[in-house]
Amino acid sequence: MKRIVIFGNSGSGKSTLAKELCKEGNLPHLDLDTIAWRPASSPTRNSITESRQHIDAFIAASEEWIIEGSYSDLLELALPASSEIIFLNLPIEACIENAKSRPWEPHKYKSREAQNANLGMLVDWISRYSERDDTFSKASHERLFNSYNSRKIMYTSNTR
Repeated sequence: MKRIVIFGNSGSGKSTLAKELCKEGNLPHLDLDTIAWRPASSPTRNSITESRQHIDAFIAASEEWIIEGSYSDLLELALPASSEIIFLNLPIEACIENAKSRPWEPHKYKSREAQNANLGMLVDWISRYSERDDTFSKASHERLFNSYNSRKIMYTSNTR
């Protein structure tokens, strides 16, 4: 039974890997970006309770699945039901290059132009991954990885 949680820095390749694994195994995929934020012009996080309801419903709907994102606080909600985790612990420079070359993400941006307009902020965000100590930080992801007691894999490049 595959119940995989994938996490890492922005631009690390979480969505790309999740889509590949979903295609290989015909698995449903939950991108935490789609449930973490309220639709609004200024980004506001949903409450943990609201996000938990979405995660629990997703997990209950399928025997196997993949959940991916950067939110350690939300990933922790899925870990008890997971069979393995994958930590994409790429160098910051690789994440920045991935972000610069990523295709348009229509579930996040209204247009390619809107995505490109946000690129400077995203590159800055990615570059501070090791300095931050929030739910999106390297330190938080390392704690998640180190405390997990089932199958776990860490990739340091986008080649598997």
